[in-house]
Amino acid sequence: MPDDHAAGGGSGTAPADTRRNRIDTLLRHSPLQPAFRAVAAGRLAVLAYHGIDDPRSFAAQMARLARTARPVTLGRVEQALAEGRPLPPRSVLVTFDDGDRSLLTDGLPALTRHRIPAVAYVLAGLVGGDRPFWWSEAAFLAAHGGTAAGLAPGRGPDDAVRRLKQLPDAERRTRLDELRRTARTQAPRTPQLDPADLHTLREAGVAVGNHTLDHPCLDRCTPDAARHQIEEAHTRLSGWLGEPPASFAYPNGNLDARAEPTLTRLGYRTAFLFDHRHDRRLPRSALRISRLRVNSHTSLHRFDTIMSGLHPAVHRLRGGR
Repeated sequence: MPDDHAAGGGSGTAPADTRRNRIDTLLRHSPLQPAFRAVAAGRLAVLAYHGIDDPRSFAAQMARLARTARPVTLGRVEQALAEGRPLPPRSVLVTFDDGDRSLLTDGLPALTRHRIPAVAYVLAGLVGGDRPFWWSEAAFLAAHGGTAAGLAPGRGPDDAVRRLKQLPDAERRTRLDELRRTARTQAPRTPQLDPADLHTLREAGVAVGNHTLDHPCLDRCTPDAARHQIEEAHTRLSGWLGEPPASFAYPNGNLDARAEPTLTRLGYRTAFLFDHRHDRRLPRSALRISRLRVNSHTSLHRFDTIMSGLHPAVHRLRGGR
């Protein structure tokens, strides 16, 4: 299954890329595309990005949105939910998970140029530091000889990350420590967004939301640990922003119903999944809003079929999560 940091078409090998591009082209020109596009026009598309690894491709995607869709703010989505009135046809909300600095350096120029609002869901425990995202660190360590109990040697870095995500969170942290102890070299430090950057994003039309402290899968956490991840991130973001965040994105898209009472108590008005689906123009559940997986390097052919709903439909037929 695609994972939340490699969805939308990763780089892969050359043959895999060629095959993927052929499939994307076939889907883009499928006779089903107009029918799917007509249906999608009556639904809400929430795009879920991570970092910007291809600024030129991302700019082309934003140009396409500006021409063919109706970009809306998070506030407009909140207003629709509060009033019980559906959003306009072709509404699209652009979101980014994790708070990678490339959003600020490489994504914001395109958003500003095309006047597209967005939301950044940041990991409060990393703000202001240089600790790498744990999945990037784990992949690096596994690629540099790191070993840990339960991780199959020789299966590759991506497999190590997938296996770690399936573990109870306390065990995942223990295995990550084992990788650090056994790897030939440690992962490079990664400068993260700082509090001033969060203000820069907000002033440019990018709302800031909660994505927990350091991105555990909440459904793999104990109830106390999951609550702490949400509450402590909420406290830190409130202090930096001068007001409490009111939107949340589930790490890895793993829905945890135990989180909803905490989010409600803290005043959250929206929370987002990562299920590669459109939602209603008036979402059925404010704390379970669907999102579409996309990357900055996604080809325009695939981007079009994601927006139309054809790619998500094919993904589900193939057993995708």
